[in-house]
Amino acid sequence: MMNQLLKNLNERQQEAVQATEGSVRIIAGAGSGKTRVIAHRYAYLVNVLGVDPGNILCMTFTNKAAQEMKHRISRLVDSGLVTDYVCTIHGFCVKFLRKEIHRLGYPKTFTILDDEDKKAMVKRIMEAMNIDRKKSTVNKHLAHIGKTKGKMRMDYVAQFMLPHSKAEPKADMQFFCNYLKEQLRLFAVDFDDLMYFTLYILHNFPEVCKEWQSELNYLQIDEVQDCDADEWELFTILSGGLGNLCVVGDPDQAIYEWRGSRPQLFVDFHADTDIVLNQNYRSTPDILDVANAIISHNRNRVPKDLFTEKPRAVRVVHYHADDDSKECKWIADTIAKAVKKGKGTYGEIAILFRAAYLSRGVEQELIKNGIPYAVWGGIRFFERKEIKDALSYLRLIANPNDDLAFLRVCNVPSRKFGKKSLEWLMRRAENLEQPMSLYETLSAFIDSPELRRTQMADFVKEIEAGRTLIAKGCGIGSTLDQVLTSSGLKEEYRSDEDEDRLENITELLHSIKDYENSLRLGEEPVSLDDYLQDIALYTNADYRNNEDAVKLMTIHQAKGLEFPYVFVMGLNEGVFPSHRAIRERLKAAEEEERRLMYVAATRAERELILTESEGYSAANQCGKFPSRFLMEIPENIIDVKRKIPPHIYMNAKAMIDELNDQLGIESYDDNPSSEVPASAADDGAIHIGDIVKHTVFGQGTVVGVKPNGSCEVQFASGVRTLLPRVLTKE
Repeated sequence: MMNQLLKNLNERQQEAVQATEGSVRIIAGAGSGKTRVIAHRYAYLVNVLGVDPGNILCMTFTNKAAQEMKHRISRLVDSGLVTDYVCTIHGFCVKFLRKEIHRLGYPKTFTILDDEDKKAMVKRIMEAMNIDRKKSTVNKHLAHIGKTKGKMRMDYVAQFMLPHSKAEPKADMQFFCNYLKEQLRLFAVDFDDLMYFTLYILHNFPEVCKEWQSELNYLQIDEVQDCDADEWELFTILSGGLGNLCVVGDPDQAIYEWRGSRPQLFVDFHADTDIVLNQNYRSTPDILDVANAIISHNRNRVPKDLFTEKPRAVRVVHYHADDDSKECKWIADTIAKAVKKGKGTYGEIAILFRAAYLSRGVEQELIKNGIPYAVWGGIRFFERKEIKDALSYLRLIANPNDDLAFLRVCNVPSRKFGKKSLEWLMRRAENLEQPMSLYETLSAFIDSPELRRTQMADFVKEIEAGRTLIAKGCGIGSTLDQVLTSSGLKEEYRSDEDEDRLENITELLHSIKDYENSLRLGEEPVSLDDYLQDIALYTNADYRNNEDAVKLMTIHQAKGLEFPYVFVMGLNEGVFPSHRAIRERLKAAEEEERRLMYVAATRAERELILTESEGYSAANQCGKFPSRFLMEIPENIIDVKRKIPPHIYMNAKAMIDELNDQLGIESYDDNPSSEVPASAADDGAIHIGDIVKHTVFGQGTVVGVKPNGSCEVQFASGVRTLLPRVLTKE
């Protein structure tokens, strides 16, 4: 059995799979088979060592990654040996709290707040406190709440969020405390609370901590370079029993330091066993040469060079354009020609950029060329109103105590249940001897005169019909479809000719079907509770169709994905790397920007194309110059389609040096050389003293070249300042 499990793994992968005891650190380079190793390691523990799967905790960052992990493991172990402990970090916290939160006086059916729920709560509190929303925004309050929770950590739980908490808030914390009181009233928690409630229980209930340490004999944590200090504390505590902690990741792909991740904790982690996976199975040697060359300029990393046994293919391409419109046109033309020649399909191509606004120009060119494309971004799918409404129906079907879901859809579509009716219901619920949820109160008093003119009896019938369907094992998607139809919501969108909302509802139903098909094991239906738990943690990209269209996305959105053909556009100083980020976090930000470039490059399987342009950057309010990352690539390993004029190259270097001097940034040895490389050598570039010709002004002599590349030319009619592209060297 062991030989069968290890036979298709390379030597270092086998070593990682068999290193089960003590602390293990696996540095897994991009495309090195990380997920494969984690799945095989899990199977090795179960199949070879005979470890009960219930004693293994395997955590990763996204639901998509957790599902992929479950599927891979299920193919390696016997049926039924994949537990709920293959999950996201926050997903584990939910499972933990469903079992342990009663110790804090909360019910197991506590509600998980998402962004829309939190906004609705903040709006109500602002109204109750007579806060003018013109002077203080909802988002500002949410940011303050999140920042305060992060600063107080478990202290805010003890002081304000337990039923017996009696701490009096300071004047400047009144809004924060009112928000927490509302959370407590609803027994609702948000993403931050999931972590801090879990840590609070582990710290304050030693018997609970021991029980979980005893149960979880082996921990495997994926993508640890993106973990923050609280997450590190969580899995350090949980592994405190036998000490079998395996952390897996790549410091070179840490791109979330700006939002709290601590890649240095992974770099500095002293493990009993260290293993480096540096054989890449995704990209060509040509692509890896470029990626290695760029990332080697970082200091905060574990040194490694990715290699592959794939044959050399096509060199990485660099294209320099006169302006951004020509850059975008060249990208679109290149894609159109390649697909026409049968080189690949649109769905195999991705265009990546540092900032979302950069997509506008390339979108226009793709449209002109009739090239189908999909933009990953904008309003997240699961945050759109119609999607939130539909999911609130499901939440109420799953949990009649969910007041937030009730408040969202009780009058959607209109059931003549206005503000006065709602106030009556809320008073009724509060004045009962045994407090009840709004939905339970509505059900109990549905025949009251106050509700006679409303259509709330139909609402109760719809929810109860949905609960019956779920109880009978009807699918989640089918149940939702029937409820949305019977409620009249779908018909309302149809009669309003609101096609976008209808299409989004249809896409939601398709996504639920995909979810059920991907998770169904045997004949057992997928749990509605599990679906709602997962959906609360989802990102926009979790259920996107693999349509035959060019994918446009930011590099952050591309993390974890791979494409045969990748364009990285907008490679200009100030944009990529972002000078705003560097000004805020200095050298740490420059290194993170370089890691982001490394992630972008290693998304490519067959071909990588890098583009940038001259001109003026409205975003940065200055001239555009090529990124330092391009200058870190040796000229002999790339194919330069159009060379950078020497003065542009030198101005880029001056710009970088000036920024470093302003900020006092240490420049290691990674600044561009003062020498102009062959890739920026004379390719028709114009210099002082050159004789040039203009179609109107005739022949003249160049007497000056400005920093932006414009040329001052002495003609017979006088000196004129012209763009170099309208001049021809004699």
